[in-house]
Amino acid sequence: QVQLVESGGGLVQTGGSLRLSCVVFGSIPSIHTMGWYRQAPGKQRELVAAIASGGMTKYGDFVKGRFTISRDNTKNTMYLQMNSLKPEDTAVFYCFVFGYDSDSSLVPDNDYWGQGTQVTVSS
Repeated sequence: QVQLVESGGGLVQTGGSLRLSCVVFGSIPSIHTMGWYRQAPGKQRELVAAIASGGMTKYGDFVKGRFTISRDNTKNTMYLQMNSLKPEDTAVFYCFVFGYDSDSSLVPDNDYWGQGTQVTVSS
């Protein structure tokens, strides 16, 4: 059973920084993408950042160089360093792992989610 446990959310002022962590418990597929989505009240969930098992990263257009996703495989932990935070970044952030049975899989064969951590940026 795979379990994702997030931490690091909180309240920060505009321009501040936060680092989110997501610890992955259990065994995940060797071919996978992991990352972060966020959802603000009344808005659709949107991709913040993702990192593939091969190391390629992807960011939402709104990130504009402010966030960095990374992983420490020795600790089974993924991080999201967020700098220059804005009030519009206020949301619940969810970490995820999408697993693929093969390189040719077009959609994830399984998915795992964390419980979410609240990020609030005050103006």
